[in-house]
Amino acid sequence: MTVCLSAKQVSKSYGSGKTAVDVLDELSLELLAGEKVAIVGGSGAGKSTLLNILGGLDQPSSGGVYIGDTDLFSLSEVERSQWRNRHLGFVFQFHHLMPEFSALEAVAMPARIGGVSKHSALEAASALLSELGLADRMDHRPSQLSGGERQRVAIARALVNRPACVLMDEPTGNLDPATAEQVLKLMHDLTFDETAFVIVTHDPNISAKMDKQFRLNAGKLCRE
Repeated sequence: MTVCLSAKQVSKSYGSGKTAVDVLDELSLELLAGEKVAIVGGSGAGKSTLLNILGGLDQPSSGGVYIGDTDLFSLSEVERSQWRNRHLGFVFQFHHLMPEFSALEAVAMPARIGGVSKHSALEAASALLSELGLADRMDHRPSQLSGGERQRVAIARALVNRPACVLMDEPTGNLDPATAEQVLKLMHDLTFDETAFVIVTHDPNISAKMDKQFRLNAGKLCRE
């Protein structure tokens, strides 16, 4: 199968000299198209740091992150931002939806930023929201949506550009168990066969539903 995202010998340290803190230690990870991967680990293990590096939001101290043959950190900041918008999606514990935009407008935004026409962007956003059970909530703003609905909008926003990979940082951490289960089921049911998902989670029930599970410990990833 096609490798859509890979980290090669990635290390990350904060500070220098005797005060340096090593978070990631020559870590490597390879994601295949359509694969769903969970990353678990204790608080402070570096899970969010790894996700930020995979997404090109934080620069590694050494090593590289590749989408196909392109090293994200060989690109300029502007180029990296463009690549990130086109090839990566992000979902966080909190939805980060802008209060003034409707669900439809929020989901269409990454496509519009990427140069897609307004009509095509709204059409794609509408189809995704319908697939996620929000056909009757498209014109609602975040304050008019439940927590589970807001998170589904965030998932749709992450998927609208049909990215190679979606990075999720505790995407159900702010939801009650029943709503979290519903959101995960909808994610699994989506017809995005080529998109890989990386989910950072503390929840073993969520981890168990993924194709692969890794534990981050002492800067290294170990398959569970």
